[in-house]
Amino acid sequence: MTDAALVRCDRAGRTYGTGANAVVALNEASCEIAPGQQIALMGQSGSGKSTLLHLIAGLDEPTAGSVDWPALGPKRLLRPGLIGIVFQAPSLLPPLDVAENIALPLLLCGASASAARAAANDAMELLGLHTLARKLPEELSGGQAQRVAIARVLATRPRLMLADEPTGQLDFETATHVIDVLLDVAAVTGAALLLNTHDPLIAERLAIQWEMCDGRLSTDRARNDLARASYETTLTRKIKESPCS
Repeated sequence: MTDAALVRCDRAGRTYGTGANAVVALNEASCEIAPGQQIALMGQSGSGKSTLLHLIAGLDEPTAGSVDWPALGPKRLLRPGLIGIVFQAPSLLPPLDVAENIALPLLLCGASASAARAAANDAMELLGLHTLARKLPEELSGGQAQRVAIARVLATRPRLMLADEPTGQLDFETATHVIDVLLDVAAVTGAALLLNTHDPLIAERLAIQWEMCDGRLSTDRARNDLARASYETTLTRKIKESPCS
């Protein structure tokens, strides 16, 4: 582990509740993300992927171990700005149009209205969203809304982008386009990218794959390959056993 890491988890754990009702969502996860890395975090729903992402984003506190940001500074400076997050669920503010949604994080950072508008325009230009600038979120398709959410992250020029199942509610074609956009934005800006997914086809598009299973994180590629093969074998068996097959 190095001081150049954007984020570093050292045996980080997260338990919800106490006593007999305690639920261990994350168990002693150790990892770090370096500048420019593109990482897919694989695992089924409920495996702990989102919990780890929330700790990395500084949205939650570990109940064991530690999370720190050696190359980014103190937690209070992480957002909005240094770390940008794309959620699976709709995250645009309904009363604001596309341009206003994208500019909002800059205003929260203390940027002037003109600077925020300029950054929003640059982000929309990069993602081809200018024709949607005055539309409200309710007028957008799912894919368009996710592109706007990505543009909102891009406008702050983050050094680390986190995407929590960003394609989970999208059809295949739209999901493919959203992943294209995320990878292109990361490549153009030099930002590191951590993307949570349960889809092996999406994971394979990123250079590094991590695996989460029952709250335990593996960053070992060889172990990941074995886990993925086991997952795919199980999936194939379920398909064959399905009464519809």
